Amino acid sequence: MTVHEPRITTYEAFWPFYLGEHALPATRAWHFVGTGLVLLALAAGVATRDWRFFAAAPVCGYFFAWVSHFFVEHNRPATFTYPLWSLVSDFRMFFLFVAGRLGPELRRHGIGR
Repeated sequence: MTVHEPRITTYEAFWPFYLGEHALPATRAWHFVGTGLVLLALAAGVATRDWRFFAAAPVCGYFFAWVSHFFVEHNRPATFTYPLWSLVSDFRMFFLFVAGRLGPELRRHGIGR
């Protein structure tokens, strides 16, 4: 988002924007790895009651996501402007991928890469 773009005010408008910011398959792959590690870290934290797994979870998620934006997609992570919607959308994108429904969702919003 540049300074001249209007702020997105609804999640329904944000979701297609979010998908567009993740247009490259490699970006989505980095996100998938990071989000998968977040879920594993949270599960490990619950299973072991070790707080370090909980501390590692956001580091895993943001590290992989930001690497993908800076070095693959070459855009600014949406989380800098829309932190909550970005978090929700990352998990939404992850679970759509796991369910085999991300491709149709991308095409529905005109994102075909």
